[in-house]
Amino acid sequence: MKTKLWPLFIGLVVLILAACGNAGKDSGSNDDIPQLLEVQLEVQESADVNEMIPFKALVTQGDEKISDADEVEFEIWEEGKKEDSEMLEAKNNKDGTYEAEKAFEHDGVFTVQVHVTARGLHTMPKKSVTVGEGASDDHDHGDHEHGDHDHGEHSNTEGFSMHFVEPEGVEKGQETKLVVHLQLEDHPMENARVRYEIWNDDISDKHEWVDGEESVAGEYSANFTFEEAGTYSVQIHVQNDEGLHEHEEHEIEVK
Repeated sequence: MKTKLWPLFIGLVVLILAACGNAGKDSGSNDDIPQLLEVQLEVQESADVNEMIPFKALVTQGDEKISDADEVEFEIWEEGKKEDSEMLEAKNNKDGTYEAEKAFEHDGVFTVQVHVTARGLHTMPKKSVTVGEGASDDHDHGDHEHGDHDHGEHSNTEGFSMHFVEPEGVEKGQETKLVVHLQLEDHPMENARVRYEIWNDDISDKHEWVDGEESVAGEYSANFTFEEAGTYSVQIHVQNDEGLHEHEEHEIEVK
């Protein structure tokens, strides 16, 4: 009788060990999920003309202060003029904080957006600062004559932000990587449908399309080879299942 029970006993032991092994794998997979990158942006709400304004960003991941971010830059533009934005490289204080400063030469409302890339993640919160008397009553509030060329500043979706990493040293016949970072409500925007529309009216009336792939959360990249030298237009189209549809246009010089 005991001999007949041995196979049953061995089978139960195998099942228990397998279940424990799978449980261990599941707990390990949860540990592999990276925590969100958090950025606390500090910008004063108002300032005088020609007053030096400090910008500060505290970068954390969970309880850890990130002192080795790959890139931290502050982008500044006047309301309605994002195409003329200025990028300031931040100073790394080695304690999780990154700083820069700037003085504004005239009245207006300006946006300060910090772009942070660290640990394979990207985030880009922004705040506004009113300088002097702020925007005048006859301000164009967005340069509507630019139409679709508003570079995404006047998004129809509240909390949506797009940052195109413009490639440098692009040469004809060589594969170029196109990268855009998307954010929604201060978090990386995942599972979006991103397409790059590329054309050069001086060469052809043909528009080429390339799908972007999400390599890390909120980052969508694609490879494209520019066959001829010249100035190309690149329009980024973004959609999701909730009805969002945004686009932003840029120019790339190809040598």
